[in-house]
Amino acid sequence: MNIVVTGGAGFIGSHLCDHLIKKGHTVICIDNLITGDIRNIEHLFDNERFQFIKHDVTNYIYVPGKVDIVLHFASPASPIDYLKYPIPTLKVGALGTHKTLGLAKEKKATYMLASTSEVYGDPQVNPQPESYWGNVNPVGPRGVYDEAKRFAEAMTMAYHRYHRIPVRIARIFNTYGPRMRKDDGRAIPNFITQALANKPITVYGDGRQTRSFCYIINMIEGIYRLLFSKINQPINLGNPEEISLNELAKMIYKLTKTKSKIVYKPLPVDDPKVRHPDIRQAKKYLHWTPKISLEEGLKKTIQWFMDADYRRRKS
Repeated sequence: MNIVVTGGAGFIGSHLCDHLIKKGHTVICIDNLITGDIRNIEHLFDNERFQFIKHDVTNYIYVPGKVDIVLHFASPASPIDYLKYPIPTLKVGALGTHKTLGLAKEKKATYMLASTSEVYGDPQVNPQPESYWGNVNPVGPRGVYDEAKRFAEAMTMAYHRYHRIPVRIARIFNTYGPRMRKDDGRAIPNFITQALANKPITVYGDGRQTRSFCYIINMIEGIYRLLFSKINQPINLGNPEEISLNELAKMIYKLTKTKSKIVYKPLPVDDPKVRHPDIRQAKKYLHWTPKISLEEGLKKTIQWFMDADYRRRKS
């Protein structure tokens, strides 16, 4: 199939491009590189089934020829990024979703939205099922991302109901692995980078807040299964195993054999206390559960960060 991937130079987007190419599809990657990295996809440049277009998807999107699927994965996705780029984050969630849905409508293509567990905000229900409407502060600093994705879901479902476009909505929970940026700002790259440099591992709040971390290869498989399903409603994709940030910090401390100390800093505004997906729908309809354990995934990720640091020093 001919598949458009917006945000294809980003962390998840670039792995998705790899997977689609391996499955025999042709990929048109669109990214403005505001948070994406061209190095994530440069290994695909010589592949005749891959094309890169540098473009801001909040503007009109022109893609000649046949398009079978449009995957909208463009957006700043870490708190550091969407606090640095609040208006572009809102625009890519609103205007970018509108433009990519317009492309899918024009091409009579299937549409997939990369949504997020952030639509649940600071949840009062744990774990979070797809039926939960969330607890979001619309005017807080994180609202630019949370509400952009909530609007994107509403727009996607409106196009599905009014224009009969087949849609897929992936509510992606915390994902980690190779190609995460060193300055990403999320817990795993932060902890690993600090530990490898023997600097203090900074935990925000008291560390008792929980997350669930899904290794990137597992996540891509879940996304792919959802894409080729017939489910038009949001589906949670993530690791159902919940872990506190204290436990995560201690695990990375042990795996890196660092000399770092764990230190505590104030909790950011509206930082969720729990994050734990209910994936019963994914199990039932996609026959999908994450296979790679957190410890195994962390070992692979730590090694990637070590190799990346070596490549930087060598160059």
